[in-house]
Formats: sequence, C-alpha cells, structure tokens
Amino acid sequence: LAGLPAAVAAAREELVAFRDERGRELLDLPDAPRPDPDTPAPVRFLPAFDNAILGYHDRSRIIGDTHRGLSVAGARVVLVDGRVAATWSAEAGAGGGTETVVVTPLRGFSRAERTSVAEQGLELASFLSDGESHRVRIADSGP
Repeated sequence: LAGLPAAVAAAREELVAFRDERGRELLDLPDAPRPDPDTPAPVRFLPAFDNAILGYHDRSRIIGDTHRGLSVAGARVVLVDGRVAATWSAEAGAGGGTETVVVTPLRGFSRAERTSVAEQGLELASFLSDGESHRVRIADSGP
C-alpha cells in the first residue's frame, strides 16, 4: 500500500467524495452503483475467523459488544442485515458427510429474517454436501 496515497491523489479528480458517520472521507467512482442506505444487506454465512469481522478496526459496526468474543473464538457466524445475528455449525450425517446446517440465533428473528436465513442455510447445506443435503435447522433463539 506504499503507493496508495500517490495513486489516490492522481485519480482524485475522477472520484466522488462522501463522508461516513465519523466524518471520514470516502472515495468512490462517480458511476459506481450505490444502494439506498435503507436497503437491507443479504443474509451471509461466514466461516470461522472471517476477515469481514476480524478486519474491522471498529467491530461494533458488524458485531455487538455482547458477542464480540465469538470472532476471536472461531465461531462461524450468520450476518443478518450486515450484523452478526447467529452462529452456525454443520452436523455430520450417517455417512460422515454434512447432513444439516444448524443455526443458533443470538436474538429473535422476524419471520422474514428466519425465511432468509433458512434459504441461505439450505444453499450452504447443499454446497457443503456436494448437493446431497438440503437440510437446515434453526434452533430457538437465546435469551
């Protein structure tokens, strides 16, 4: 990244500047797609130690203080609207392969969130089992 400041300076005239909630300058291409700020982020299942959580200087943008330890403990997490909302695991079937993706919510899900989590969980189960399994179980949410 040693040449980054010079590269940004050279391209600055071609970029659009924005400010984040902390007042920091953000740069983007003028014609780059930018969703409406109220657009919900899609559900995502992340592996253990994923950079999406570990790479943030301010992890509170993605994971609440109550659950911050999950990121360094190696938990696999589920993002709902861009924030950690559950953990997940894969249960082995009788043949040893992945049979069921188990989601354990860290908070209650709305009906729409539960549906989205289940849909993505089915996709993950299929991926992990090379198309053999399409099972997902969402456990009861914690306190």
